[in-house]
Amino acid sequence: MLSDKIFTMGIEEEFQIIDPETRELRSRVEQILKGGTIHLREKIKAELHQSVVETGSKICHNIKEAKQEVFMLRSQLAELAEKEGLKIAASGTHPFSKWEDQEITNHPRYEGVVQDMQQVARANLIFGLHVHIGVDDKELAIHIMNAARYFLPHLFALSTNSPFWKGRNTGLKSYRAKIFDRFPRTGIPDYFSSHGEFQSYVATLQKTHCIEDASKIWWDIRPHPKYPTLEFRICDLPMTVDETIALAALCQAIVAKLYKLISQNLGFRLYRRVYINENKWRASRYGISGKLIDFGKQIEVETPVLINELLDFVDDVVDVLDMREEISYIREIIKKRNGR
Repeated sequence: MLSDKIFTMGIEEEFQIIDPETRELRSRVEQILKGGTIHLREKIKAELHQSVVETGSKICHNIKEAKQEVFMLRSQLAELAEKEGLKIAASGTHPFSKWEDQEITNHPRYEGVVQDMQQVARANLIFGLHVHIGVDDKELAIHIMNAARYFLPHLFALSTNSPFWKGRNTGLKSYRAKIFDRFPRTGIPDYFSSHGEFQSYVATLQKTHCIEDASKIWWDIRPHPKYPTLEFRICDLPMTVDETIALAALCQAIVAKLYKLISQNLGFRLYRRVYINENKWRASRYGISGKLIDFGKQIEVETPVLINELLDFVDDVVDVLDMREEISYIREIIKKRNGR
């Protein structure tokens, strides 16, 4: 039963390290990390560029616990930055700082990524939100992922906040997504009939020296290579805690609703990646002020209409998950951003 199932949550946020005077990015993550307590160091880490700092929550058992954790991490990170004369900012891209001016973190993993992908990696100066939802059955995780792919553009449209790149207005609501698309093994994943088929795909890439392990598969949603979670990776980093928590709640609700359908021997119609990509492009270009395609009806629909339909779709699991207050903020996001 759904009421007996706990869909744990983990939230990762990638922040900008900012000079408060010039508002430019600063490659100072090592100084910030040195100032943290031992407990906090486990939850704050460097990323590819030294002007990026990532927070990672503990495993949370409900959205209210997750909200407390995100608020605490943002507050303590801001305090650490303040001690170093720096500020922390939240957005999918920095509006005018250049990637050419940022230093790469001195770590074998990141040095390997740069060696492998060269300028594609060096230019990947972006900031995202990653939401982990616990699914302890690998086979079930694949089937939920197959169906959840359809809703990724809906989530993405709600988060878009990165129109600027190197001092230019790109005309897109999220240019961050287009930067990351340059990486291999990104974007909407393909359909997999089973966990075994997914494992066969990973094994083929390893055998042919494409990847060392599954951690270098960076899809918009993926079975995490280490933890028993489904990881949603499509969103720009939201500015506020309320936005982050609303999006995380929606991710959890999507997984719970799809689990409920599967456990009742019901299903959700699956769509091919080529169709879902059309909606991802629209979300990147227009955010929630444009239209997405309702592929069942084969018509264009105002994006807020489809998002409200998604909220109706998951409504029967919202109270079971005790998240009605948190997920209701999705409508506030629509109200604030629609037409921008």
